[in-house]
Amino acid sequence: MKNPLSRRSFLEKTLAAGALFSLPSLIPAGALGKDGQTAPSNRITLGGIGINHRGGYVLGYFLKQPEVRFLAISDIRRDRRETVKAIADEKYGTKDTAMYRDFQEMLERKDIDAVLIATGDRWHTTASVYASRAGKDIYCEKPCGITIDQCRTLAETMKRNGTIFQGGTQRRNVDNCRAACEFAQSGKLGKIHTAHASIYYMYYRTDWLPAEPLPDRDVVDWDLWLGPAPWRPYNSEYVLKSRWRAHYDFDSGARHLDWGAHTVDLCQWALKKDGTAPVYYRSEGNRIYAEYKDGVKLIMRPDGWMGLGTCPIRLEGDEGWLEVGDSGNMIVSLKSWKGETKNILTPNDPQNRLSFGECPEKHVRNFLDCVKSRRQPVCNADIIRSSHVACHASALSWILQRELRFDPEKEMFLGDDQANRMRSRAVREPWTI
Repeated sequence: MKNPLSRRSFLEKTLAAGALFSLPSLIPAGALGKDGQTAPSNRITLGGIGINHRGGYVLGYFLKQPEVRFLAISDIRRDRRETVKAIADEKYGTKDTAMYRDFQEMLERKDIDAVLIATGDRWHTTASVYASRAGKDIYCEKPCGITIDQCRTLAETMKRNGTIFQGGTQRRNVDNCRAACEFAQSGKLGKIHTAHASIYYMYYRTDWLPAEPLPDRDVVDWDLWLGPAPWRPYNSEYVLKSRWRAHYDFDSGARHLDWGAHTVDLCQWALKKDGTAPVYYRSEGNRIYAEYKDGVKLIMRPDGWMGLGTCPIRLEGDEGWLEVGDSGNMIVSLKSWKGETKNILTPNDPQNRLSFGECPEKHVRNFLDCVKSRRQPVCNADIIRSSHVACHASALSWILQRELRFDPEKEMFLGDDQANRMRSRAVREPWTI
């Protein structure tokens, strides 16, 4: 399905055609977008897939947008379905929000324009591919793919179907992160030779939690929760306490992409490396050292930061350096740079803790504007592909505990069959994509 006719476009064409043949004596103000209402032709209808903590936070920003109408929630857990329905019904003063256990049933609805996907990591690519095939635009939480191969499939599917896709790496739309990357690209740091990206302490496990009796399918659909991941016995802590994190079958890259999806992405943007990835990787303890083809270095580390909040990055050039994080501030090495943009500090200045990085408001707004214009969002599937691939390649160097050389164009490791096999994972039927 390429460039499917959206509900908005259909309404616009229908209303325009109708105007040629008849002139109603009375047109409701809501149909014209007057009295503070959004005209149906401009409305974006939304469905949710797997909405809980982070997904609920992002959904809150969607519900604030005047043109968004949330129509349906799909989740394998009944309590989540009921919670999200109650939020939406209260917002609109109705009882109309539909609930689905299986997201495929929701995707069959022709009146839904876009979906918010906030499931566990194992589902992100598969759910996105199914949604794209159904003609829906997509806002998907990160990591958008748990293997290099999934990132390739995701990008190719979105391009083939003309889907507007926004990955949930929202810091490209956060003011101080944007300012830092643009500051670096302006040349004020000189030639940048090293970028630093913060990551979690890496860890993964391959054991199973003890088996427990299966709940009623309507309460928790365990088979659908697993989805494309390998089968294992039910344990409530996977589902109710998010104990799936760090389990290799469900997570991505030894938790490397939890922060790396954000910070490596910012480094790639600042270095003008979108569309490529480093060609060399090695790990030492909790640090991963990578190098691009032109010799620029990328260091991924969990510690040694200046206290600027979560997800910091550091950019070092011949003429100075900067560090930025979620506090909303940026520390630079030269006092002469202060005042060039707001919230620039030098190392001894007191800091304001503004915590901007987690706010997805502008990211949501960018996605909705692109749904209307059909232009690409700032974190489209191609951007996600290259930054995620860099994360996955570096994570594999840590997991395998050896140096890896990588061809970014072919997305293949050089001379390492085991690493190349780990670019993909087995998928449980019927969820092959």
